[in-house]
Formats: sequence, structure tokens, C-alpha cells
Amino acid sequence: MSRKMKNKVIKNLTIERIASEGKSVTHYEGKVVFVQNVAPGDVVDVRIRRGKSSFMEGEAIHIHEYSKDRVEPFCSHFGVCGGCKWQHINYDLQMEYKRQQVVDQFQRIAKVPIPEVLPIIGSAETQYYRNKLDFTFSNNRWLTREEIDSGKEFERNALGFHIPKRFDKIVDVEHCYLQGGPSNDARNALRDFALEKGLTFFDMIKQEGLLRNLIIRTSITGETMVIVQFGEDHPEQIEQVMTFLSERFPDLTSLLYIINLKKNETFHDQDIHTFMGRDYIIEEMEGLKFRVGPKSFYQTNSKQAYELYKVAREFADLNGDEVVYDLYTGTGTIANFVAKKAKQVIGIEYVEAAIEDAKLNAKENGLDNTLFYAGDMKDMLTDEFIASHAAPDVIITDPPRAGMHEDVINMLLKLSAPKIVYVSCNPATQSRDIALLGEKYNVDIVQPVDMFPQTYHVENVVLLTLKKS
Repeated sequence: MSRKMKNKVIKNLTIERIASEGKSVTHYEGKVVFVQNVAPGDVVDVRIRRGKSSFMEGEAIHIHEYSKDRVEPFCSHFGVCGGCKWQHINYDLQMEYKRQQVVDQFQRIAKVPIPEVLPIIGSAETQYYRNKLDFTFSNNRWLTREEIDSGKEFERNALGFHIPKRFDKIVDVEHCYLQGGPSNDARNALRDFALEKGLTFFDMIKQEGLLRNLIIRTSITGETMVIVQFGEDHPEQIEQVMTFLSERFPDLTSLLYIINLKKNETFHDQDIHTFMGRDYIIEEMEGLKFRVGPKSFYQTNSKQAYELYKVAREFADLNGDEVVYDLYTGTGTIANFVAKKAKQVIGIEYVEAAIEDAKLNAKENGLDNTLFYAGDMKDMLTDEFIASHAAPDVIITDPPRAGMHEDVINMLLKLSAPKIVYVSCNPATQSRDIALLGEKYNVDIVQPVDMFPQTYHVENVVLLTLKKS
């Protein structure tokens, strides 16, 4: 992009459609222009921020005409925290865009024949649907333009979410519509208590401060887990914080804390201390109970996870004689969910604590036909592993956003199981993997599922069947 285009304002551009990652698209002089926080049908003035020879990115600085598909955002933090980028678009249209996102990714990346993508399965709840949120303490609160221009002094400590693309800035959250239960009350009470007592909020530049991170997990059974991460080891202050939470919220199922002195907030390698209650909460699905610990992965929309797993089970079409491999099994939710209809289910997962939960979940649900193993998927799924277990009739894979390692894909091709059910939270990497699996597999069914209303994220389930030789 030429220098003369940077910061140039282009007037009266009509937003045409939604592209990947929630960006909207318009055109100027034959070039694609990506714009955030607008809706198809908006007529806007755009300030160009960056670009390359074939595209530009900009921000809408004035809206001349609003799209008929716009709705009024319900959250006061919309447009700042970045958590719900599509609150301004009506939900029916959100689902259409998500389905189209799957179509576009498969056409652009997978480049294999696909059937018509099925209508997306929408979420019954479009607010308060998440069962897990992470909040960050910071001594560097994001100030609005109005606050800065006022010249006044403001409280700079905050507890909330990262500003997009600013690791060191936190928007202080008063009310979040993503998680119900005691989430908002617990967050606000802890922040107010910390301010009252003069406790230090974390400084992300200097890497110091007592209060670092707050994680709240809830379940459809009504249980709640609260985890506080401390950035400094001060026993008296830690005791003070945890005692306050236990007395203010005596109905918490699990109250835990972590002393994390590392340079990042990840805690899979950290000791977790139980201050009150259990070190896990219980989720439930179709009568099955799932133990979810602080390090466990569990789909963050519990009710919609049930719809997702029903699709995966339907695609697997088990009759009781099959051996199923469940790759990236997490706490064994899918594995245990399909176990009653399978001969045996073998689950593999990287996080050892999650595998321990998976084993406990199987035992507590009276399932004796499951095996679980912990380790990196590409290192676990080897010729030696396969030789010591029954070959799979069905493979269910639900990898992280990065998709599957090429070594794993090569092993799947080598195994040549009759069916692969591929569950993905990222249609782009799913399409990439399916392009490779297309060597031996046909795409039979493509079913998007909306797990995250008000965002551009979409889950997608694909049934692959082995080509006839």
C-alpha cells in the first residue's frame, strides 16, 4: 500500500458482506477493503490503517446510513472489549453468515467435492451461555477517549478483558452478558474488595502485583468454581482474599487459588490449592455426569455442546460392535457420550489432568469399555500404539483451533478407518486437514453448529467416509 493511502479517509463506502474472522468487506478502486464493527448494508466513511497490494484494512469513522439488519447492542462494553463483535447484527443473520463462512472456507481451502452445507443449528440461548470466563487484573485500565479528553484523574486498576491487540490494556467490566450465575457478582465484589483494601493489581509490563487473574466456571447442574491467580506469594494477603470470597459466596462448590510467578497466565504446570469445597464441579449430559477440574477442557456452551455431540454421535452411527478412537478427548465427554453404543472407545488427550478426569468420569458413569491415554497426539498415535490396540472402525477427532498435526493426518490415512467424524472450532484448519484427508476420504455431510452467539466463531462437524477402492 502506498504511503499516501495510509490514514486516507474514503467516503460513502457500502459494506457488502461478512468475511472470515468477523470482518466486513467493501471495495475501493478494485481493491478489497476489510472493515471491523460494521454490518452489510451500512454506508460508511473508512479511514485506511494498513494494507497490501491486493487489499486494505480500515476503520469506520462515520456511518451515513445504517443497515436494516442492525440491532441495538445490549452491552455497554460493546465495541471496546471485543468479546461479542456481532451484537449489532440480528441473530438469524449471524447464523447465515456463519454457515456461509463454512462454505467459503471449504471452497477456498479444502477444494474437495462437498455436499450442500446443512442449515446451522442455532443456540437456544444467545446470552449467558458460557460456562467459563477468564478475567484479568491490571493496574493499567483502558481509558475511553472521553475520559482522556476530560483531563480528569480516574481509577486505573481494572478487572476485565483485554482490549483487542493490546496485551497491556484491560477494559474494566461492570456487567458481562456471556456468563450467568454468580459470575458478575463475584467479579465485581472481588474488584471492590481489592480496591478497598489497597491490594495491588498486576502490572503486565513490570510483571508484578498480587492479583493476576480470575477464572469462573459454572455448570448446568448449578455448581460454580472460582479460581484466583496470584502474581506474588504473600500468604496473609492471599488468605485475606480467599476468606473474603468464601464468606461472601458460601454456596461456591469449588474455591481454588494458584500462585503463578511465571511471565504468563497459563497454569497447566502450576500447583492448584483448594481453599474451600471440592477441586471440581459436575456437568451433566443425558444422565451422564462429567467431572470438570480447573485444568479440564469442556465445551464452553454446555447446552449447545449437547447438540454438537448428538450430531457427532449421529454421524458415527454406531450399532454396538465398533471400536471408536476419540482424538483430543479432553475430559472424555464425547468418548463417554458414545460409549454405550460402541464396543470400545479409546480416548487420547495432551493434558494429563484431563485424562485423569476422563477416567474418573467413565468410572462414575459405570462405563467399562473406555480406555484413556495422555500424550501429544502425534507422539501417541503411532504404529506401536495401533499394534497394541484394536484398529478403529470410527475415528472422532475434535482438535484445537490449530487443527491436526500432519503426522496425525498421515496416520489417519494409514489407518483407513471406514468413518471419520471431524469436529472443529475452526473451519479454516478443518478445511486444510480435509484437503489432505481427501486422498482417501469423501465428504458426506457438513453440519455447522453455533456455539458462540454474538461472535463470528462457528463449530462444524463433518462426516468423512472411506472411498471405495
